[in-house]
Amino acid sequence: MDLDTGIVQHAFDRAVALEPLAPGAAGAPRRFRGHTSADYANMVGPFGGITAAQALQAVMLHPDRLGDPVAFTGNFAAALADGAFTAEAQSVRTNRSTQHWVVTVHQPDAAGQDVVVFTATVITAVRRETWGATDLAMPAAPAVDAMPRLPSNRRVAWFNRYDMRVFEGPLPREWNGAETPGSETGLWVRDEPPRALDFASLTALCDVFYPRIWLRRATFTPIGTITFSVYFHADGASLAACGVDHLLAQARGQRFFNGYFDQSGELWSAGGQLLATTHQLVYFKE
Repeated sequence: MDLDTGIVQHAFDRAVALEPLAPGAAGAPRRFRGHTSADYANMVGPFGGITAAQALQAVMLHPDRLGDPVAFTGNFAAALADGAFTAEAQSVRTNRSTQHWVVTVHQPDAAGQDVVVFTATVITAVRRETWGATDLAMPAAPAVDAMPRLPSNRRVAWFNRYDMRVFEGPLPREWNGAETPGSETGLWVRDEPPRALDFASLTALCDVFYPRIWLRRATFTPIGTITFSVYFHADGASLAACGVDHLLAQARGQRFFNGYFDQSGELWSAGGQLLATTHQLVYFKE
């Protein structure tokens, strides 16, 4: 609860809350203190989408930020441990309408040494009104209210932070190793409880897709995301206009080869606007 307003803060806002630390010299990274969130815990460590959102938030809170995010790439250098971390955001180049950022997330290791566990590059930009078109077609989908919400999951806390309604490619009912010809999943999704959409929450939503190899092989294969990118196709006003509506999300795998695979996805507003495209490379273990 916010002691000033008496309003109960959303779990997502608590998770991405960062405390500014003392600023360094001019041009030095701006440092923030954050903490992993039990609300967004995964089977091991935190949900990758919330880590990415926390890194982006370090840029969103930076007083020198120019414009809105247009691209984000996060790299999982090591497993984050539950507890505090430090995020450093630095603008490495500012042009007339674009700005390039580097973010590093640090935690102490077992020996107490401060080590990098996550890195990100972010590009922000001032958008100007131009001609536009969308070549990608929004997939057909049943109405949100026609689809049941997935039941809660006792083992994976972050799963319960989203209202997900899958209409294509659900998790296998049986882990029997039966291969399927494709790996496409479609669902309606939003924060739970509902929360107005912004860049940080959209970043996390881009990571709600379960690993495509699980659908492709019906085998509970150990996996780990290595790198995760989001390209934003909307400005802040467009996201605000989505309110608390569900988004239509679709993902598919593309190539599974020698321990790694990639998967891509798109997130659409209920009104048919393509908000973000996403891509990630995932390690898997036989």
